[in-house]
Amino acid sequence: MSSVPCLVRFVSGSGQVRYRLGDRLVDRYLEFVAGRCRPNTLRAVAFDLKTFFTVTGKDPVEVTAADVFEFLAHQRGDRTVVRLADRESGLSARTIARRLSSVSGLYAYLVARGDTPVQVNPVPRGMLTRRQGGSNRSRTVPLVRVPRTLPRILPPHEADRLVAALRTHRDRAMVLAMLLAGLRRCEVLGLRFADVQVADRRLAVVEGKGGHHRVVPAANRFFDALGAYLHDERPGAARTDRVFVVLKGPRRGLPLSAEGLDEILGGARRRAGLEHATCHELRHTCLTRLREAGMALEAVQAQAGHRSIESTRVYLHLANDWLATEYRRAAALIDADAAAVGQLLAVQEVSR
Repeated sequence: MSSVPCLVRFVSGSGQVRYRLGDRLVDRYLEFVAGRCRPNTLRAVAFDLKTFFTVTGKDPVEVTAADVFEFLAHQRGDRTVVRLADRESGLSARTIARRLSSVSGLYAYLVARGDTPVQVNPVPRGMLTRRQGGSNRSRTVPLVRVPRTLPRILPPHEADRLVAALRTHRDRAMVLAMLLAGLRRCEVLGLRFADVQVADRRLAVVEGKGGHHRVVPAANRFFDALGAYLHDERPGAARTDRVFVVLKGPRRGLPLSAEGLDEILGGARRRAGLEHATCHELRHTCLTRLREAGMALEAVQAQAGHRSIESTRVYLHLANDWLATEYRRAAALIDADAAAVGQLLAVQEVSR
C-alpha cells in the first residue's frame, strides 16, 4: 500500500457496492465486512481505514501501538482551538472512537487469520489504571471518552413548519415515516411495496440496522401522503419495487439515494427557517413523543428497533413530563413520611 492509499468504489458482479484500498489484506478484510455488515457500515469502515493509513503512512503489518497513539493525537487536532458545543478540538469523540474501532476490527481479523505477521492487535483496549481488584474492564480507562449526550428533538411547532415546507407528497411521506413511525433514513429508503401493509396500517422494516427485521405501526397521515404520492407523482415507468424514487432528471424512476433525501430535508429546513432538523432528529422526535404520550418503554424499544433497552432509556430523559412526574411523586412520599414522623414525635411529647 502506498503512503496515500486510494479508496476505490466499485460494483460487484452481484450488483453490490464494494471498496478496495489496494492492499491485499485490507481488501480481504473489506470483503469480510461486506459479508456481515450493512452497506453504510462497510462504507464507514472503508473510509476509516483509508484515513488511518493515510495518516500513518505505513504498511498494515508494520503498524504499532505508537502509531495508533500518533493517529489519535492527529485526529484530535490543535488543542488550542476548541468547539464551544463540547469543549473539544478536532473531530468529535464519537468519530474518533468509531475510527479506532474500525482499525481494531481490521487487526482482530488479521490476528484471527493466523497467516500474517500480525500477532497482536496494535489498538490498545484501554489504559491501565492503578486500581486493584474488580474486572479487567474496571481497571482500564478508554482511549477515547465518548460523552453521553441527549439527542436533539424538534418541538411540535417546528415539526409542523418543516412538514409544511415540503413540496411533494413523496417528500412528505418520507418525513412522516421518520417523524410518526420512527424509521431511520436507510429504513425509509429501503421500503419496498411488499413492506407496506396498508390494511393493517403497518410497515415491515427489513432494511433495519444490523439487518434486524421488525414490523411497526404507522399513523394515517403517513399513509395519506403515501397514497397521494403513489397516485399522483411516482413515475409509472419506474422499474423498481422500492417505494421512493427520483421524480425528475436523468435518474427519474430510480431509487432515491441517502444524499437525495438529505438534500430534500435541507431545502425544507431552510424554507422553514429551522437551524436543525436531520433525519435522525426526526426519529428521535417521534420516539420521544411516543414516550411522552405514555407508551411503555418496551413498546418504544420495539418501535425503534433497539436491541438493548438501554438505548431506549434516553427517551425517558427527553420526555418533558416523565422526570418531573416521578420527582413530584417521590417528593410527596418524602413529605408524607416527614409529616408522619413529626406527628409521632408530637404524640410522644404529649404523652410524657
